[in-house]
Amino acid sequence: MARAGADPAHAPDRVVSINLCTDQLAMMLAAPGQLVSVSDLATDPHSSAMAREARAYRVNHGRAEEVYLLDPDLVLAGAYTDPATVGMLRRLGLRVVQFDTARSLADTRDRIAGMARVLDREAAGAALIGDFDARLAALRAPDARHSAALYHPNGYSLGAGTLSDDILRAAGFENVARSLGLRGGGTVVLEQLVMAAPDLLIRGTPLPGASRSEAVMTHPALAALTARTAGLRITSPDWICGTPHVLDAVQTLTTAREGLE
Repeated sequence: MARAGADPAHAPDRVVSINLCTDQLAMMLAAPGQLVSVSDLATDPHSSAMAREARAYRVNHGRAEEVYLLDPDLVLAGAYTDPATVGMLRRLGLRVVQFDTARSLADTRDRIAGMARVLDREAAGAALIGDFDARLAALRAPDARHSAALYHPNGYSLGAGTLSDDILRAAGFENVARSLGLRGGGTVVLEQLVMAAPDLLIRGTPLPGASRSEAVMTHPALAALTARTAGLRITSPDWICGTPHVLDAVQTLTTAREGLE
């Protein structure tokens, strides 16, 4: 849900986004020339599902000073954007609208509608929601017949109350982390993962470099589980933000589920 101040009398002419998720929603919905800048994360292919599109915009680094100099009449931010930055921008007289993190596919619909509303692009938002609903209905599995586990460095996973959990369920998978009682993000002990014996093990695509957090990803027990379990490597962009790109993640999982069946 978007948190906004008083609506202006007319649609915003110069919009600046300083959050990865609002970057993408704004790029999808803004009128030509309405969006003037997106955050630097929007151009990072490891984080952004629209990195190529983002290169058409001026990049900002979320600093109050540079945002102010862009002369926006609307600033888009996330619920967890630095409070000092948001506070300074508001004290300078700028309108800042913050969007909460999407924790479900239903939230994703709400974020699209909220962005369309603040940009005064309701018709474009309704069309995008219509496409989203139709594609989700075509992809959604009737029930969960298989189990899946998300497993990342440090044993990190995502349980109930997360967008990732809803993506898994939409594709017809029971989330192992949810079954183990995890709410939100947290650690799943490797022994628990092995005992759960998921039908599908989902891991992130390795990035350059190394860290101690990745040691568990080469543990012999995980290697043994991987050898006897269907596996899927994913990239993060389709899973991070409540945008229509989450359906690409559902599509990937649906294809994996059909392979199991």
